Order: sequence, then structure tokens, then C-alpha cells
Amino acid sequence: MARKYANIIIDISHENVDRIFQYRIPESLISEIQVGSQVCVPFGSGNRSRKGYVVDITEKADFEESRIKEIRGLVTGSVTADSRLIALAWWMKERYGSTMNQALKTVLPVKHKVKARNKQVIKSMITDSVQTGRVPCLNVWQQQITDSFCQDYDQGKRTPYLIHGITGSGKTEVYMAMIEHVLAQKHQVIVLIPEIALTYQTVMRFYARFGEQICVMHSRLAAGERCDQFEKARKGETQIMIGARSALFTPFARLGLIVLDEEHEGAYQSEGTPRYHTREAAEQLARMSGAQLVLGSATPSLESYSRAKSGLYRLFSLKNRASSGSSLATVEVVDLRQEMKAGNKSVFSLRLQELIQERLQKREQIMLFMNRRGYSSFVSCRSCGKAVKCPHCDVSLTLHKNRHLVCHYCGYTMILPKTCPSCNSEYLAGFGAGTQKIEELTAQMFPKAKILRMDLDTTSRKGKHEAILAAFARREADILIGTQMIVKGHDFPGVTLIGILAADVSLYAPDFRCTERTFQLLVQAAGRAGRGEKPGLAVIQTYMPEHYGIQTAAAQDYESFYRQEMGYRQIMHYPPTGYMLGLQVAGKEEQLTSHMMELIRNSVVKHFGSCVEIIGPVPAPIYKVNDIYRKILYMKQENYDILIRIRKYVQDRWDETEDCKRLTIQYDFS
Repeated sequence: MARKYANIIIDISHENVDRIFQYRIPESLISEIQVGSQVCVPFGSGNRSRKGYVVDITEKADFEESRIKEIRGLVTGSVTADSRLIALAWWMKERYGSTMNQALKTVLPVKHKVKARNKQVIKSMITDSVQTGRVPCLNVWQQQITDSFCQDYDQGKRTPYLIHGITGSGKTEVYMAMIEHVLAQKHQVIVLIPEIALTYQTVMRFYARFGEQICVMHSRLAAGERCDQFEKARKGETQIMIGARSALFTPFARLGLIVLDEEHEGAYQSEGTPRYHTREAAEQLARMSGAQLVLGSATPSLESYSRAKSGLYRLFSLKNRASSGSSLATVEVVDLRQEMKAGNKSVFSLRLQELIQERLQKREQIMLFMNRRGYSSFVSCRSCGKAVKCPHCDVSLTLHKNRHLVCHYCGYTMILPKTCPSCNSEYLAGFGAGTQKIEELTAQMFPKAKILRMDLDTTSRKGKHEAILAAFARREADILIGTQMIVKGHDFPGVTLIGILAADVSLYAPDFRCTERTFQLLVQAAGRAGRGEKPGLAVIQTYMPEHYGIQTAAAQDYESFYRQEMGYRQIMHYPPTGYMLGLQVAGKEEQLTSHMMELIRNSVVKHFGSCVEIIGPVPAPIYKVNDIYRKILYMKQENYDILIRIRKYVQDRWDETEDCKRLTIQYDFS
């Protein structure tokens, strides 16, 4: 039998998780030791015993055989939260392509030498008016889902659930009923939400029900605050962790339930390496932990809905709003081409102007959604037609109200020039309208209205999300203007009108999912209106009213959208009808980046060409970012395992090539 070696982390909670030590596995333990196992090893002077975790197993010795010590034993009965996280890191490394160190640093809650966190992290987010213990009565449809969950949970059935509930149907109440059942079994819960903007209202509702049992985790917490939250979970001092993507890696010892709310959101896709999708990682962690996974959305991703249709998930529907007397908003579509013909060049259609004025007179609230931030989308020269671009990135600069041009990719900033940088013409002008400009125009048109704006610029300081949302909830403003963060998951009973000012923007993104994301965004936006006793109205302003993504969103008809979009995906061999691997190479040397990408393509064609559809290489949608050039090669296959083999083949060749040390490679599975 060939000798095997284990790479082991001794102190798992240290911030330098890349300190790995290699030990020889005794023949008697080869069949028992696996990635994630906790073992006892000799360590340091005097060979005293220390516990460690196996993070890799190999037949290759990194040192001379005489220098490698042997594992002393397997720590029995110690399948810990940390061992599961290490095993999950290994799965992510194999599935998505990364080093084990990159995967470990993604999943491990490491310690940092920082000041102690503020003990009021959660309580500062909760208003004094919230009282714990109110428990709403579930309607018949909510109760049916809860009963099915409780029965399956008690019987040990762990097929993932997908709850397809229209906006306002009470999915959160169902989650809380499920959580209550899981907590009664002395198990713990992770609740995932897509982004920080949704944290405020979600935490208030969960805190009202479960009080001090919850902790909050999101990217804006300081390192010490995040560490403290994870340590409370590790010690069993908290039972529910609510947070964005990274909260999935909470080290709960008795994990029983993972809830993935708004599961369709793009924020669940990691942008770093490994480029994991939270839904897939959550399903794997649930499988390893014996936990139940529950997904929920008013507009499920095509991946999840197709899995539910095929029986891999249990599908449940909530087709009515939970609040008595509340119903989906009526949706009107305004053709901006006709507005232009009528001489209206304003960002507000005549119909939307009329409705805003009417709502203000009735003292009802309004939300205006713009899928951009800044004062103007870009600055362009009327003489040569060129936009003012970032010198470090292949994108136009965004004009802000203080006459600053800002790159929203690398942060480069410059004062608006008096003449065109390309031709020296004086005819520079801003095109399009961002949220700052919308705020200014709204104030001019409706001078008596109280207005709040919510985008990345107004919420950059800690606590500003909560402050703006709380002020609007207290009806201290008539109109809330914002980007995507205002139309996702919020519940404001006073809002009876939502104006969607630029419905087409996301339809033209260089992404095969652009129609799906447009549909989801429009349906979610329309769902913000009429959540109280008064009926709601949504106005979609578009230059493409005939597009099926716009039409099905206006009808709030998910099934119709699903059928049409899946037909398109089937024809084009796009996920979820098949699988796709995007391979991106990036580097500061443009010629080397292109050369290496051609070598990869030719090698893949030579070894796998007959069984894989290859597209590219092509420049990334943003070709240059911060002076780094990026090219992508796309590969399509019906068999996911073949794409995994291709990824491993490419990575092996990559590791053997000296020039690759000046480049980076990243894999993106769809």
C-alpha cells in the first residue's frame, strides 16, 4: 500500500490559516482518516501532543521522509463544526477551483487581533417599540407548509424545500414557524439574506419573535465584531445567525436548518476565489450536517425552479398575500417612445407625474426606483462622441453632483474637465440620469414633498441603511428614491405607488441571465406597493414594452416567464438546460494574457473538443479593471462532471507553466 500523508492545521482559529504541517498517516488509519478529521499529532519541542484538523490527503511527501512525523491517533467522536467546515472547504476547492488555502480562508471564522466589539451591535438595530413574543396566526396556506416541514423534519426527511410565494405572501412568517420547531429540538439555525440593505427589517422581525437568541453577521461589521459573533455561535451562546453570504459558515455544532431567503439574488454568487454559489454550498453543508435547506422567493431562479419541477426540491406555493385585504399591485406600462413623440423629454412620464401628485395630495407614500446611482450616467463629447473613461478601467466615469467624475470599479476620481480629453472640444455633456439627478428633478417638480435617497453613496457610513429605512417607515418622508436596494424585501404599508424609471437598463447587460434578472427586479419592485390596506399601483417606464420580460413582469406571471425563458435557454444550451464553465485569465501584460488564453483554448480543444462546446476567448464585459486585462473562455456541456475534469486538467497545466505566475486564473460554474 502506498504511503499517504496528511496536511494538517494545528490552530484552526488563528488568522494565519495557511500554516499547514505535513504528517505521515499510519497504515492502520489510512481507511479512517479523511479531510475534516480531527487528529492527535506530535508538535513542537518535546513532541507534546496537539489536536489538529486534516485539510488535505496526498501521496506526495513535501519533505524528506525522515523529517515527517507520524499521526498519533484519530480523535474519536469529535465530528465538530470546524471539521464540517473544513470538509466543505475541500468540496468548494474541488467543485469551483481554488487552492485549499483560499477555500479555508473563505469558510473558517478566524481570530483577529482587534478591539473588542461593541456589545450593542444587535440592540442598536432594534427600536424600543419592538416587544418579543408576539406570534401571528398563520393562514391556511402558510400552515400547510409548516405542517409538512415539521412532519418531514421529525421523520428525518431532508429534501430541500422551495417556497414560491408572491411578494407579501408571508414567507418570513413560515420561516419563523419552522425555526421555532427546529429550536424546540435543540438545533440551531442559519438565516441567509442577500445583502445588508435587507438586514434592518429582517432583524427587527426575528428579534421580536426570538429575542436574544439571534446574532447578526454582515460585511459591514468590524473584524472584531464578526469574530465575536462566530465565537458566540461556536460556544452555543446563540441559536440563530442572520446574515449575508458569509453567515453560511457559522460554526454551529447542532445545525438543523438553513433558510436562504430571496434565493434568486445575484448577491449569493461569490465574486472572489473560489467563486461559489451560496445556494449550492448551503445544500452541501445541509447534506453534511443532516440539516434541512429551505429556499424562498417570489421570483425563483430558473435553476431552483427547474430542480423543483424535476422533483429534486419539494415545491410549495403561496399565491395570496398574507395581510387581510392586501393584493398584488396593479401594473401599468408606459411606452417612453410615445412620450418622446409627444414632446415629453422628462424622466417622468406624464402618467407618472399625475400619479405622484395624486398620491402626495392623499398623503400616501411613493417609491421611485432607478437602476443607477450618481448624478448622471456618463459624460460624453458631442463633437467626437467619446465618453470620458477611467484611465485604469474600460468603463465610463460617472458624474456626481459635486462635478466629480468617479469610477465605480477602482475608485479613480477626477474633476469634470472643461474640454474633451480626446478632441479638446468644449461640448461635454452628461447623459442619462442617476439617483442624485432624479432627487433634484423630483424636488423641482414636487417642491413640497419630503424626499429621501438611498443608494451606495448615501449609505456608505455605518448605520445609514437603518436610519433611512427607519425614517421612511415612520413616514418622515413622502418619497423614497433609490437603486436596487430599495425594492428588495422591504415592507412599507404606506407605499401605494412605485415608479420604475428605467426598466430597460438591465435588459442589455452582457449576461445570458439579463432577462431573468430584469423580470425578477421588476416583479420585486412592483411588490413594494399596496402592502397595506390601500391598493397599490406600479408604473413601468420602458422603451421595450413588447419584450416578454417586461410583459410577464407587468402581469406578474412567473409561470409564463419561466416557459419562455427556458425555451431560449434550451435553444442556446444555457443553464439550467446544461452547464457552463467560464474560465477567466487576468494580468497586467495584455499580450501575455491573450497568448496564455489561446494556449488554454487549443489545449482544451485537443483533449476535450469533441465533447464540449467552446466559445472564445473573448474580452471580459469590463476588459480592463485597475490596469488588469481580463479574457474569458466559455465551455458548455450537459454533463457537469466533464466540466470538472476540464477545470482540473487546465489547473494542472497551469501549475506547470512558469509564465502563469504573472497571471491569475478564475473559474465560474453556471
